[in-house]
Amino acid sequence: MSEGKSRTAQGESPAELLTRAYDHQPADATAALVLADGTVFWGRGLGAARTTTGEVVFNTSMTGYQEIMTDPSYAGQLITFTFPHVGNVGTTPEDIETMTPAALGAIVRQSITEPSNWRAERHLGDWLSSHGLPGIAGVDTRALTHRIRDAGAPHATLAHAPDGRFQLEALRQAAGSWPGLEGMDLAAEVSCAQAYQWDETLWTLGQGYGRLEQPKHRVVAVDFGAKRNILRCLASAGCAVTVVPASASAEEILAHEPDGIFLANGPGDPAATGVYAVPTLRKLMENPKLPIFGICLGHQILALALGGETRKMHLGHHGANHPVKELATGRVEITSQNHGFVVVEESLPDNVEPTHVSLFDGSNEGIRVKDRPVFSVQYHPEASPGPMDSHYLFDRFVDAIEKAKS
Repeated sequence: MSEGKSRTAQGESPAELLTRAYDHQPADATAALVLADGTVFWGRGLGAARTTTGEVVFNTSMTGYQEIMTDPSYAGQLITFTFPHVGNVGTTPEDIETMTPAALGAIVRQSITEPSNWRAERHLGDWLSSHGLPGIAGVDTRALTHRIRDAGAPHATLAHAPDGRFQLEALRQAAGSWPGLEGMDLAAEVSCAQAYQWDETLWTLGQGYGRLEQPKHRVVAVDFGAKRNILRCLASAGCAVTVVPASASAEEILAHEPDGIFLANGPGDPAATGVYAVPTLRKLMENPKLPIFGICLGHQILALALGGETRKMHLGHHGANHPVKELATGRVEITSQNHGFVVVEESLPDNVEPTHVSLFDGSNEGIRVKDRPVFSVQYHPEASPGPMDSHYLFDRFVDAIEKAKS
């Protein structure tokens, strides 16, 4: 259908939906979420007074909203929190995963209350404002989540206007013209600009973060959008970490004389990032004894380098309660996940075997190369504040390094 004749599942055209939205705008509305099909969710603005456009996803986590907002894998996305009490423990600099948040905005049910936690240093609304991030409260997040579940992750524009004035058609057009994540190389936007060293270890109560005093191994982490807690997990496992940009060449990576290579998480379309990352990884894998461990986007890049394929998911996996089964042991892990693309398992070559599977939808959650120390998982084993069921994977990586060195 042409744009003028397109209609929603309810039989209303975008023009009809926008007209109805204008007629039903609440008197106290200072924010609007306008979907590409003309659906409008009204609410109260929070954070920065600005307008932004991207893909709307929902996250089912009950804790860790600051980790979620600062996860670079959320670049290009507006986050709907299904847990109603977001912001009630405030924010703290200790819980950020990157200095500059890549997420585009926050969508919440309840208005943010004053912080109630001994670690809180700042109100979430103030924190969002400081990073130029808009938000909207008062949205029926259950209805929006059902919309995403049934129709897929929509494109939308979030506008926070304190004066309550909105040009809904312009906002809808911005959402409709947004190109979407397929074909986007967002890793280049969130990756570090130059290499740096990392030695900070995991947080402990009463002590905060520690420092790695006596490293045992050298690891190069390729930064497709790495979270800090990933690097802390590596450091806590005894690895002196050198973080390099996503665009680093194989020669630049090997110049650091690594005992192992880590492929970090990140946003966007793995095929787009793979244009430059796949040739580099294939060159690194010319050494059959070099241990390589990837997660999230790193998992997808590895699959592409091995000859597999990836595809965009209907709505993706975003939450901290995803059950994953390890095929070799039958063990079930509760995992943290954040991805909108998935490895097509049937496309993997014979020398690559699936290792983990999602118990939600049966999609691939892990692979390993049969004849070399190379493996990856789709989920986030480093999750902070949790779950921690998958921390063993960092030990598995270190075991592979020690075996290769001996």
